[in-house]
Amino acid sequence: MANILMVDDSRTSRRILRQILEQEGHTVVEEAVNGEDGVRKFQQHRPDMVTMDITMPVLDGIEALKMIKALKSDSKVIMVSAAGQKSKILECLKAGADEFITKPFQQNEIVEAVKRIVGKDSSISAV
Repeated sequence: MANILMVDDSRTSRRILRQILEQEGHTVVEEAVNGEDGVRKFQQHRPDMVTMDITMPVLDGIEALKMIKALKSDSKVIMVSAAGQKSKILECLKAGADEFITKPFQQNEIVEAVKRIVGKDSSISAV
């Protein structure tokens, strides 16, 4: 299963997401409360995958996504955000996001997206 970094300024969103991911057998290696914190923790932990909000203080999720992709071009990132306007979705996908899930999300949306993303990388071993 995957080691995952969650980047979201909402404690509630992180709690719900952690519950879903851990229920599926994944490990949440770290949580970050803004984009800058997320990039720093990405460098420290090198997770298999990142979930990233867009609207956050200090550094937004799109800029953090670009920085993470610059550090590791094949990193797996799922954007999970209430900012679901078509322009934001396209901007994220152009910046290298693998998936975009709009809040409020359903559990199955998260589960299926993670399966698609983790499944793309054969170097992640199942436990």
